[in-house]
Amino acid sequence: MNNDVVSVILRNVLPMDSGYAVFLGNDEKTFVIFVDEPVGSAITMSMRGVVKDRPLTHDLMGHMLRAFGAKIERIIISGLDGGVFFARLIISAQNEVQQRKVVELDARPSDSIALAVSQNAPIFVSRAVWESVDDVSDTLDEVQKQGRKKQEGE
Repeated sequence: MNNDVVSVILRNVLPMDSGYAVFLGNDEKTFVIFVDEPVGSAITMSMRGVVKDRPLTHDLMGHMLRAFGAKIERIIISGLDGGVFFARLIISAQNEVQQRKVVELDARPSDSIALAVSQNAPIFVSRAVWESVDDVSDTLDEVQKQGRKKQEGE
């Protein structure tokens, strides 16, 4: 990997009135991507290791990839335009029929994150996006503190 991308982890996923806030970051910075409710739920379940009775869409996609000898190598949050994030999904495949093949696909960041979390694939952000997003580390810390206080009070 080169200096054009920054490695991040999924810091937290929080429900909102109209979807979910997905917090990605590292020790330096945290930023947020807002996603719709179904994908936010899928990311949360994968993050928490929830076993589902039936596969959700992202589970099915992961099963299909594995069935064809493919896996998510990494995802890259690659662009930001007018508040809309863009992502690239990097998939590798190797099976008895062909040598290793790497494919890069355009994808929604929310779907890419859901697949990466379910398959333990690394998440990267392009340097240009990283430098353009606001740091919301303090906001996330405050929300998490409030959540802990609420749990202790119950």
